[in-house]
Amino acid sequence: MAKVLVLYYSMYGHIETMANAVAEGARGVAGTHVDVKRVPEIMPEDVAKAAGAKLDQVAPVATVSDLPEYDAIIFGVPTRFGNMSAQMRNFLDQTGGLWAKGALIGKIGSVFASTGTQHGGQETTITSTHTTLLHHGMVIVGVPYSCAGLTNMDEITGGSPYGATTLAGADGSRQPSQNELDIAKFQGKHVAELAAKLAV
Repeated sequence: MAKVLVLYYSMYGHIETMANAVAEGARGVAGTHVDVKRVPEIMPEDVAKAAGAKLDQVAPVATVSDLPEYDAIIFGVPTRFGNMSAQMRNFLDQTGGLWAKGALIGKIGSVFASTGTQHGGQETTITSTHTTLLHHGMVIVGVPYSCAGLTNMDEITGGSPYGATTLAGADGSRQPSQNELDIAKFQGKHVAELAAKLAV
């Protein structure tokens, strides 16, 4: 049985929604165990509330020691100025002990993201996250063009060969579209299928 972790940070709920779609896709692969967890919030609660953060998320909070238990980890990362959010960066910066032991070498790493606008850094956020995963010796998996949603030209949509993405809108009011959710499900399924092969 392959074990897959969907690990995310979501301030306003967009990445949370995408994380659940990724998990749904992964759970569609027979014999796959999937957990959804989030990284800790580092903003004080009053600051988070004032910023309109979604504080009712039900996914349990992960610890760094959880990571080696999984064959694949799919990271959900909101964009901050074309890079990962501070909450995810803070979490990953605590994985030095895992790096020293080579605890994540050979495990699959995959990333999905959200941005406020169509050209708000969705791909740079994913590829800059890849850098950390490569330092851990992880095997990077994206979304191949066998996913039909990547070539959808009928609407403005997220999604690239680097990973599933969603466009939140400058005010955060846009929710993930069906095409974006379908790409997220595809990514989860694709990662789970590869993890099953590597876990044999």
